[in-house]
This record gives sequence, structure tokens and C-alpha cells, in this order.
Amino acid sequence: MIHGRGGTAESILSLVPHLNLTDYAILAPQANGNTWYPFGFMTSDEGNFVALESSLRKIEEIVEEVIGGGIASENIYLLGFSQGACLSLEFAARHAQRLGGVVAFTGGLIGEKLKSENYSGDFEGTPIFIGSSDRDFHVPAKRINESAELLRKMGAEVTVKLFDDPDHTIRAEEIKWVNQKIFL
Repeated sequence: MIHGRGGTAESILSLVPHLNLTDYAILAPQANGNTWYPFGFMTSDEGNFVALESSLRKIEEIVEEVIGGGIASENIYLLGFSQGACLSLEFAARHAQRLGGVVAFTGGLIGEKLKSENYSGDFEGTPIFIGSSDRDFHVPAKRINESAELLRKMGAEVTVKLFDDPDHTIRAEEIKWVNQKIFL
């Protein structure tokens, strides 16, 4: 579970009671200074490069540790909100493989422009959920849809749900959908 900008591991863990995660081990890393990268997710690639690479490496180390502990990749789920959702999607796309699922509450792939050459692998039908406002101030619906299309081309089963409100939040409808389709 990956928190958003300004959030904490503790804040993203507050979602646990609302999700069907009874039989899951939950890991929630903490970003240095409560941010995974310093600038918006669609700003200059150079500005975010060092922090983004460090953050992606942190997620990679956790995934490697889990796999090293005997958990198959198809039993690993990534979940994030806002900046954490972007980081979840970016990590998954750079290391596409069969995962249990990816849940992005308000997020898209990271970069000034999407560069398909940054991504490799095959999701082999991994379910990916992206939920957001249709007019979120931080994450444009256009980038969400572009991200979804790229992820589909990589073999993911992507569901996008855009809500008719301006809120930068996680909605009860999103939680319900994820509980019914991802965390069975």
C-alpha cells in the first residue's frame, strides 16, 4: 500500500478496515519527507528522475523480498492513492508480470509524456483498477485513459471508473468495486 504526497504509511493503512484484506500481509513503505518524488507526475522527467528512481527501487526491493519469502508474484497486489497510485502503476508497468492486481485510486503513469519504451513485460491478464474524478485537479482523465490503454496493450485487464465530481479522494463506490472484483 503506497501513500500519496504528504501522506504517511499510517494514513494509507487506514484503508485496511474497508478492504477485504483479512488473509493478506500488508506492507506500507514510508516515503522520505512524505513524498515519493518532488514535482507533479506529469512535469519534467529530469526534475523527478532521482527521487522517482529511488522510490521505484524501494518498491522493487519490497517486491523482491516478498517473492524471496516464497510469495508468488500472482499473489502480490499493489495499491496506492494519488502519488502512491502513480507510483504503483509506474512500478507495475516497468516490471509487467502476472500480479494479483493493481489498485490505483487517482493515478496514471508517470512522465511528461508517456514513453512506451520505458515499459516491458506482459501482465498476463492482471486486473488493474483506476478510479478518479473525471476532472481531478492533479490527475487529468486524459492521462488516466492513456495509461489504461498502454497497460491494456501490455496484457492487463484494466477497469477505469471516472466519477462526476471534482474530488481528489477515494470514494465508497471505488472501495466496493475493488472488494468485489480485486480483493475477493
